[in-house]
Amino acid sequence: MRCSVVIMAGGSGERFWPYSRKEKPKQFLPVAGEGTLLQQAVRRARLLVPWSNIYIVTGCQYLGLVREQVPDLPPENLLVEPVGRDTAPCIALAASLLKARDPGTVMVVLPSDHMILDEKRFAEAIRDAVAVAKETKGLVTIGIRPTRPETGYGYIHVGPISRVEMGRALRVRKFTEKPDLETAMAFLASGEYLWNSGMFVWEVRAIQDALERYLPELACGMRPIAEAVGTASFDAVLAGHFPRLPRISIDYGVMEKADNVWAVPGDFGWDDLGTWTALERVAGKDADGNLVQGQAVLVDTRETIIRSDSGKLVVTFGLKDTLVVETPDVLLVADKKRAQDLKAVLNELRRQGLDRFLQRLTTPGPW
Repeated sequence: MRCSVVIMAGGSGERFWPYSRKEKPKQFLPVAGEGTLLQQAVRRARLLVPWSNIYIVTGCQYLGLVREQVPDLPPENLLVEPVGRDTAPCIALAASLLKARDPGTVMVVLPSDHMILDEKRFAEAIRDAVAVAKETKGLVTIGIRPTRPETGYGYIHVGPISRVEMGRALRVRKFTEKPDLETAMAFLASGEYLWNSGMFVWEVRAIQDALERYLPELACGMRPIAEAVGTASFDAVLAGHFPRLPRISIDYGVMEKADNVWAVPGDFGWDDLGTWTALERVAGKDADGNLVQGQAVLVDTRETIIRSDSGKLVVTFGLKDTLVVETPDVLLVADKKRAQDLKAVLNELRRQGLDRFLQRLTTPGPW
């Protein structure tokens, strides 16, 4: 299988605060499973390709973390963005490098912060998507078969999921943003929708043609960078031009507009770990529905998530549907049902000038 895997590892992971901080976001942390989320993503990539065909795109502030956690990655396969510009510029940068090295390769784009329980079936789905990308010359995404009326995910309308048009793929009719609960229930009942996983597969030529067509400003801004690939001036050109690229996601900028888009249905225990409550779907709970990571004593406590990283004993009494996250410098206690709205808390911290608690672990000072 002639393909290359690009892992995007530049996200901030704000909805896993205070465990995830800007200095060390969730992809570099052990959240669930063996190793950090980035290490798990690399392990899955190794099921598909050799080390020489694995690329990681990250921010300059995370360069040391990537090298520490993935020491076997060839240094020339680590792409460093001067600033974060969302997924479309990230993918355009990786495509430019791959075009210079192997223009005929199929590009597999994976996020670094997802949880996948059945890695064998994941690899099978990616191989199917590679075959579809080569056959159709189109843009292929992995769509997850929905198991609940989820309002935190985008959806892909493909028509009856049981119907297959190209291999295991279905032609995409429309992308839909995160729906309300009533709409999500209708999507689930119809049997015609998949969750948008944010995993993509395409030939390098196909994605570059799509960028030229649907994001001409981005494509134009990338040309000096692409021309400098492999030269001594590459770092300087990247630093000069990349920050001026438009900030836009590949979903909004390309996938929602393109007409040759396919989805391969996947069923391999996927979760994007977007909020604290996602842990309940990938980690074990006790008989009272509690999920505990760390040292804790629970009394008359049900359906509660507890994460403790400071070494302190956490004791709860009479709690239900609560989120408790304890770090050396922050204690978060929240209504678990509102975990998806955690950014409101972060915005309030910024308003009060407490940004330091969003950036890194700090040493608590005196009262």
